[in-house]
Amino acid sequence: MKIDEILDGFEYIDDWEERIRYLIELGRELEPLPPEAHSAANKVQGCASQVWLETTVGDGDDPVLSFRGDSDAHLVKGLVAITVALYSGRTAREILKLDAGEVFDRIQLREHLTPQRSNGLRSMVERIKREAAAAAGADAAPAAS
Repeated sequence: MKIDEILDGFEYIDDWEERIRYLIELGRELEPLPPEAHSAANKVQGCASQVWLETTVGDGDDPVLSFRGDSDAHLVKGLVAITVALYSGRTAREILKLDAGEVFDRIQLREHLTPQRSNGLRSMVERIKREAAAAAGADAAPAAS
């Protein structure tokens, strides 16, 4: 699912409990990760739940990165789905410039998540930005998110 479709879906839902159900549904729609992708190298540190992000980096000076993810928690898996939709298919430099906070604020994520889940979401974004910086080369530095 594309990030614009996800954002449109959130705009039609006023009740936060319904938004939680939508988040869980987004997680169910994630492409499953194969068992070998649930590795220590793919595990995101700083998340209370277990989260794995698998990254594929394209070729070139400003490669396109693709992400797949998973979690052992239903709600967190929905957060993974949003994060993957937001960043996957973008160039490394686009990822570094993208402010995830604007998107999360638009759908009121930060004000409704527990501090632990907010930290986990931040850890996912930081991991993606580090991988984009590495793919873009040493001259690129991650932007604040």
